[in-house]
Amino acid sequence: MSTHKIAIIGLGYVGLPLARLFATKYPVVGFDINQKRIEELNQGSDHTLELEDEVLQAVLVKEVPFGDSVHGLYCSSNLDDIKDANVYVITVPTPVDKHNRPDLTPLYKSSETVGKVLSKGDIVIYESTVYPGVTEDECIPVLEKISGLKFNEDFYAGYSPERINPGDKEHTVEKILKVTSGSTPEIGTVVNDLYKSVITAGTHLAPTIKVAEAAKVIENSQRDINIAFVNELAKIFNLLEIDTHAVLEAAGTKWNFLPFKPGLVGGHCIGVDPYYLAQKAQEKGYHPEIILAGRRLNDSMGQYVASQVVKTMIKKNIKVNGGKVLNLGITFKENCPDVRNTKAVDVIKALEDYSLEVTTYDPWANEGEVEHEYGINSISTIDGVVEKYDAIVLTVAHKEFLDLDLTQFLKENSVIYDVKGILEECDSRL
Repeated sequence: MSTHKIAIIGLGYVGLPLARLFATKYPVVGFDINQKRIEELNQGSDHTLELEDEVLQAVLVKEVPFGDSVHGLYCSSNLDDIKDANVYVITVPTPVDKHNRPDLTPLYKSSETVGKVLSKGDIVIYESTVYPGVTEDECIPVLEKISGLKFNEDFYAGYSPERINPGDKEHTVEKILKVTSGSTPEIGTVVNDLYKSVITAGTHLAPTIKVAEAAKVIENSQRDINIAFVNELAKIFNLLEIDTHAVLEAAGTKWNFLPFKPGLVGGHCIGVDPYYLAQKAQEKGYHPEIILAGRRLNDSMGQYVASQVVKTMIKKNIKVNGGKVLNLGITFKENCPDVRNTKAVDVIKALEDYSLEVTTYDPWANEGEVEHEYGINSISTIDGVVEKYDAIVLTVAHKEFLDLDLTQFLKENSVIYDVKGILEECDSRL
């Protein structure tokens, strides 16, 4: 393929940084069904904060760049604007449902969208995290049905798993080594060369699409299991009245000790991906024990934190029923506005189950998004708040909380519980 004309399908935390990067060398159209998102981006602003305004504005163009084959990014919700692309990169979410079963609906829908404009010789690359086999067994049939074209004869596919770390300004997309793959050896080389042309960290060409899919899903499963281990240690050491963080610091002096810390495991990757691998294993008749055990333990941590807060309150003779709690943080990680699959919500709901009144303060989270997703009224500023609380629970380690004088919000007899282990003074911590 002499000239790549790229369409990025889905302009969220993964798609937008990738579209911006490709647009520094190629003509790119970023496609998203959310018209409000398109308008925001074309005005040169990104509410996810993954791209600074000036970085986004530097690549934006005012019309579809395919005709002149100049590099640049045009954002659109109009299907006609991507019909002349010859490389389609799908970067939509892959969530789980309320029963923790993989929900492939966004992948099916986006595959239908691409199928409507797919032409002979085109390549469709998937970046969404999936279990091995989804690209070829689930997505390709949709492309064939909608387009009427035949796979590996009329069009081709690739898989290059995203490795975006939301909120991380150091490990940006071009600085993270990229795994690539193709539906034929020749297409694998084309896909690899495409990414290699913009990824300064380099690429790794996997032998098959299924290998690349499997590599991605075990990356986060491995982290999930390691965090589950230290979460279990935290529970044990709390019973033994030993400071978990002090133990981990001491153990960390050995050169090959893995520096994981206890905490809430949410977000769009680590808290979700293990369920995708487990689903495929169960389809093949194998029940994964370690993977699901890690998930169960990590999913239980919200309830555990709430119970520890209540126990600490009781020990200090603080009335629980009707007590007031200030919860600090609701995003899934620090210094990031992403609230997808945040486990801070589990802490809040569990505290409310104990009949505590919870106020949530998060300077990074969008109040409307929190209300829409979780039915929780959060506040983004705490200036002027005169309420006094029976307990403060720090669930997310935003930088703003490090310099916050917590004593101004506490009653004389009160509790500070530190989930993240960042506060110098607290009554208890995970």
